[in-house]
Amino acid sequence: MNRRTRGSTTTKYGGSGIASRKTEVEHRELELPQSMTVRELADEMRVSAIVVIKETLKNGIVANINQVIDYKTAVMVADALGFGVKERPRANVESAAIEMAKLRQFRDAGEGSLQPRSPVVTILGHVDHGKTSLLDAIRQSNVVGGEAGGITQHIGAYQVDVEDKKITFLDTPGHEAFTAMRARGAQVTDVAILVVAADDGVMPQTVEAINHAKAANVPVIVAINKIDREDANIERVKRQIGEHGLIIEDWGGDVICVPVSARTGQGISELLENILLLAEVMEFRADPHGRCMGVIVEGELDNTRGPMATVLVQSGTLRVSDVVIVGNTWGKIKAMFNDQGKHVRKADPSTPVEVLGLNAVPRPGDILLVVQDEKTAHSILQARQKQRDRDEASRAITLEELYSRIQSGQAKELNVVLKTDVQGSIDAIRVSLEKLTNEKVRVNVIHGAAGSITESDVMLALASHGIVVDFNSRVEPGARNLADTEGVELRHYTIIYELIEDVEKAMSGLLEPEYIDVIDGHAEVRQSFKVSKTGTVAGVAIQDGRATRNAMVRITRNGRVLHESKVASLKHFKDDVRELTVGFEGGVVVEGYEEFSPGDKMEFYHKELATKRSM
Repeated sequence: MNRRTRGSTTTKYGGSGIASRKTEVEHRELELPQSMTVRELADEMRVSAIVVIKETLKNGIVANINQVIDYKTAVMVADALGFGVKERPRANVESAAIEMAKLRQFRDAGEGSLQPRSPVVTILGHVDHGKTSLLDAIRQSNVVGGEAGGITQHIGAYQVDVEDKKITFLDTPGHEAFTAMRARGAQVTDVAILVVAADDGVMPQTVEAINHAKAANVPVIVAINKIDREDANIERVKRQIGEHGLIIEDWGGDVICVPVSARTGQGISELLENILLLAEVMEFRADPHGRCMGVIVEGELDNTRGPMATVLVQSGTLRVSDVVIVGNTWGKIKAMFNDQGKHVRKADPSTPVEVLGLNAVPRPGDILLVVQDEKTAHSILQARQKQRDRDEASRAITLEELYSRIQSGQAKELNVVLKTDVQGSIDAIRVSLEKLTNEKVRVNVIHGAAGSITESDVMLALASHGIVVDFNSRVEPGARNLADTEGVELRHYTIIYELIEDVEKAMSGLLEPEYIDVIDGHAEVRQSFKVSKTGTVAGVAIQDGRATRNAMVRITRNGRVLHESKVASLKHFKDDVRELTVGFEGGVVVEGYEEFSPGDKMEFYHKELATKRSM
């Protein structure tokens, strides 16, 4: 894990940011489309989105950053900020963000030919508590028999018929995939089924699933499985889930709880009835005749058929021969298959289908959108490429930029994923952090657990625009790589008061810039020898990366750090060199250290601002 050190440079925070942005507005004539989101209008004017939101509020229009506003409203805002405006020529190029915002706005307004649609249900829970077995009992087919060790190996989407109605189930390997889709902007699930084994009770992964469902604001139905076991204890499970904020109806809460047995089939009918009842109350609706939009649930490269993708249609109807854009690629639907593997010509809302015809394998969570023709698809993809580099609002927040976001009104809460070395530290840190809540920003510990930081923790922080804090724990390599790729901040602490102090300073604008160690290369000491006027030289072999003169170096022996300082000089044979690269051998002189031993490891690194690495 990268070690972090604090700098002593002057903090970059000093004011609201809004006023300064206003003074820098470049007054020019804007060319605006018939409709656009608040964020895109702000980008056009090069001002903060909060400035646009304030102007709409002055005129009685309540809008959030992803809200679609019409041309008239955009002109009104631009005019108030000193811009001239003319209408952009109409084109069929609209971003997925606009399309999704329009779809939500369309549903909320209750306009168009909205019709009831099937609920989409995700099954979450601990790895061996019977998630796939429960789905197997519902489908009355053998899913588990085809899985290695009875554990789900892929994401599946299935539809079942219940009393002339349909329910769509997403069978995921865990909440990681569920949250990965949400992190990329796709809110796929209507209802989450939390499976808890009656004999095991609530386990660490159960708690993670609960926290992921809460963060997604998805209603939960608890299915207490394996009630046919002799050591089943239903009341204990009810009590345990209540301790994590899910209060069941029997105890005065609003969470439906159904005891079931996937093995005997007991309680399955009642579970399905409750899903349909919840769907009826929540009135899930969509327009099957409008423009088709869907979400990628799974993507894979088939050796014979090429890129394949499982699509969950959300609005409109997907048909064979439709031209679609998906994330960063496009294609023409050549064939579609339902969950039984049969060819189908069309798919209505809430229907999962496997599609053939995309040019590349999409990611889970990518939005599929039907467009007019191939020319339109290329135009949209070009527009997305330009937008992707500018879309700063979707990045996870860092402590360094928290204060400026608070001042501009963009940050109302700081979501924290907390990982510790022992369970006993969690509550103490959680209470201390949540006490920092003030009138401007709320601190939420959305998940706390003992153990190392995993990719699941990073995805939860990304989806919730939060940070990951670890106290005396470690970061798994995959999680570190994912955090670097997605721009999620990982903070490491060994002293609780420093952790609390940093968050408090960030909220008040006093946090000093933070630096991280960027690893340049590694070497192994083969021998050492003394040189007059130079001192002890370590003869090393560069194993990866490179070693440079004046680089920082960390010397370890059997995993224990012996010394940290700078590289004083590098030698290749008798020549002084500026660097040694992988595959070469040479001599290294380290400032203030001479006690080298064969087998010692050297780690060469330099320091960068953490905010620079997360951009």
